[in-house]
Amino acid sequence: MFGYNEEQIAQFGLTFGVGAFMLYMVFIIFQLARESKAGRFGTFVLFLALGFGLVGFVAKGLIKYFLRGT
Repeated sequence: MFGYNEEQIAQFGLTFGVGAFMLYMVFIIFQLARESKAGRFGTFVLFLALGFGLVGFVAKGLIKYFLRGT
């Protein structure tokens, strides 16, 4: 489609689609902290607990990037 093969479209969706979804998740966590009046420590705990999966996904990408050597 438009000169791209399936692998290139999937790679684009994985990098930009999941990246946009992760930014949206950060926005949701921030809104949750603000609406619940969590304070500084509560906001930190929310980001730590709910954002831990996001950090793992980014770390996986970085580890694959550096092990590939490109």
